[in-house]
Parts: sequence; C-alpha cells; structure tokens
Amino acid sequence: MKRRKVTALALALCCGAAAAGEDYGHDHPGFHGYFRIGAGAGSAHGPMSCYGLGGNTMKYRLGNECDSYAEFGYTHEMPKTEDGVTFAGTIWVNAFAPNSSFSGPGSEVKLAKAYVEAKGLGFLNGGVAWMGKRFYIRPDIHMLDLQYIHLNGTGAGVDQVKLGPGHLSYAVFKDNDRNTFDPATGARTGTAAAIRQNLLYQDLPVNQNGTIDAVGTWITAQGGAATHNGWQLLVMHKQDKLFGEGNNIFGVQYGVGPGTGRGAPLTGEDSAGGDTMGKSGSTLLGSDAKRMRVFDALWSQLTRNFGVQAVVLVQRDKSDAGGTTTWTTLGVRPVYAFSRYFKLQAELGTDRVTSATGGPAARLTKLTIAPTLSRGPGVWDRPELRAFVTYGRWNNAATALVNAANNSGPVYNNGTSGTTVGFQVESWW
Repeated sequence: MKRRKVTALALALCCGAAAAGEDYGHDHPGFHGYFRIGAGAGSAHGPMSCYGLGGNTMKYRLGNECDSYAEFGYTHEMPKTEDGVTFAGTIWVNAFAPNSSFSGPGSEVKLAKAYVEAKGLGFLNGGVAWMGKRFYIRPDIHMLDLQYIHLNGTGAGVDQVKLGPGHLSYAVFKDNDRNTFDPATGARTGTAAAIRQNLLYQDLPVNQNGTIDAVGTWITAQGGAATHNGWQLLVMHKQDKLFGEGNNIFGVQYGVGPGTGRGAPLTGEDSAGGDTMGKSGSTLLGSDAKRMRVFDALWSQLTRNFGVQAVVLVQRDKSDAGGTTTWTTLGVRPVYAFSRYFKLQAELGTDRVTSATGGPAARLTKLTIAPTLSRGPGVWDRPELRAFVTYGRWNNAATALVNAANNSGPVYNNGTSGTTVGFQVESWW
C-alpha cells in the first residue's frame, strides 16, 4: 500500500494528475516540488542543442531538454472543525529558463499556485470546493512532456462530486486576462481575455480496471465582434494494472477556434499555446480553426528491473489561413535496472509533419542512450542523475524547422544530423 501511495504522488508531480480517483491532482500536505536541470555540448558546439520540429509538435525529452524548470511549494491542511470540515491552503512558485543556468533572456519566476480547498462539506457529496490559482487538470504524456489536456489557471470550482457510477467536476476560469493597446496613442484596442468553463465526468467503469473520462471546455471571448468563442472535448479510456503495475490511456480530442489551444499569449512552462488543449487559445481564431488528436500512451513495470513507456499520436490541424498539417509521432523508452541504484535507459522517437503547401513532409528521428543513477529501479523512481548521448537525424524538409525550434538558434545550418552529450538531473518529492 505504501508503494502505491508513493507511485501516486510521483505521477501527480511528473504528470500533473495521478490516476483518477486516487489523487486527482490535489496537492498533498507538506513541502513538495520538482526540478530538472542539465547541460551538454555537441557537434554544433556552443550551448546545448536539441532536436525537435517545433510548431504544433513536442520533442522527445530524454537527453533532449535544452531548458530548465523547477517548481516547489507548501500545502497546509488546517485542523478539522468539529463537524469534520477541513480547509487546505497551497502556495507554489515555479521557475523556467530556456538554458542551463536559470538566467538570461526568457527566464522567469512566477507564482504558480495560490488556492484554498474546502473538504468534507456534506452537501458536496464527497466533493471538494476550491478557489484561486492552481495547476488543475494537466495529465501528460511524459516522454513528450505533452499535457494533452491543460486546465491550469485562476478560477473556482467543485471537484469529484459523486454522481452515479462516476464523479462530476465543474470549474470556471478567466484566461489571457489582459488588454491590448495602440503603441502610438496608448488607446485600448481590445482584449485577449476569455471566460472558460470546464465540465468533467470521470471514473465511469466500463471494464475490469478500466474507466472512461470526459472533459469538455467552453470558451467565451471577451473582445467583441473581432473575437470568437470556441470549445474542446476529450474522451479517454484508462486501463489500470496493465501487465501488473502500469496503465494505458487511449484518448480522442477535438477543438474548434480558441478551443484548439493555439496562439495563447503565454510563455514558459505554463504556456497553453501550440501543443496543449483545454485552456483558451487565441480568440482571434474562428470556427475554421480545428484540431483533432488521437493518442495512445502506456507505461508498465513489467518486472522489478524492467519497465517501459511508449506512445503513438496523430494530430491534425486545419485552418483557412494555415492550411492543413498532420503530426504523427511514435516513441518508446525502455528502462533496465542492473542494480537497485543503476539503470540504463534508451529513448527512440520519430516524428513526421506534413506540409500545408503540399511539399515534402518533414521527418525527424532521435535516439538517446542514458546510463542513470537512481533512487530505485522503477520507471518513476526519482531522483535520476543521468549522463546521455543523443543523436538526431532529419530530412532536408525538416532542416529549417529543426533550426527554428532549437533553443540555441539555427546552429545546424544546412546539416541534417547532430550529436549531443551531456548530463541532467530530474527529481520530485
């Protein structure tokens, strides 16, 4: 039982939410955090270079993260009242940098969470009321760091109200809460703000150890006639206890307008632009802007010493202005522990993005080998102290994309391959 609790906490920290009904993304009492930082050099020389296609894609993480990130904070659960009600307050900060030093242009430190929960209120039928700024529902595909649904923000709601065989949650948020101004006159020209409502129904049992969750988003633009409303829907099947210890998630998503998540005016680790759905994207996007995503992601600890993660994903983006592109990706990360504290990881991922203009598709393949010191032999055991060698290879159609997506600039010029060596530490607690 202790191991299950540790695994649930690890998943909550690395993936934003643990298995439904076990953690649901609520912060645990005490001091907790996460960080990853490393450095490397390679065939391009200078700062560490990474391999990805940018745009509407995400890159494979192992030995391929040129940025740094940290988050940490404290949750205090106040004593229960005489009728069993508890209030808990959480405050966290996070830091992001597009380099190995947590400094320089693009670096930022922000208040990530500041919210209060009320638990044990009888009229909520087991649910929790909350208000403030928080990481809400943001499960991710860990290999890609892709938060396929991303509902962070400032808002209020009720979570996990027992309704029928599952649980119902509702929340309202204010996204992109800022005005735009004419730089010459200073006059207000509009606003990017939107009101977002999220409705979730979770933990609907459909087979042994299998449940279905549904997440809906409705976005109401606040900028007048020039802006547009949007929506998003995710339905996913979660299969627990896969091959013993593990799970598999199969999901289908569809978004329209700002519900695609594209063009959100945010930066850094909390960005909702480009890759994530759930938060409000740009309200300038009309109903012609659409995104559909189908994915399957699994992890399994097959034996004490051997575990694996894998993902397959297809995402199609379409708009009148941008045409149609399709991102297809397939990846696997096997992990073998030679002893309790030493394991060898490998990660192989391949990406393909079609051209909106009918040209050749961009292709990229990345391979990493990473000998690792770790607290334990499991897939989710942390800390991990990794050394790595990463090799990337791409076709001519991908050259401009790889250069544009690289944190250290267009260092590959006309080349179609690169090698990076380095180290990285990742930890959560």
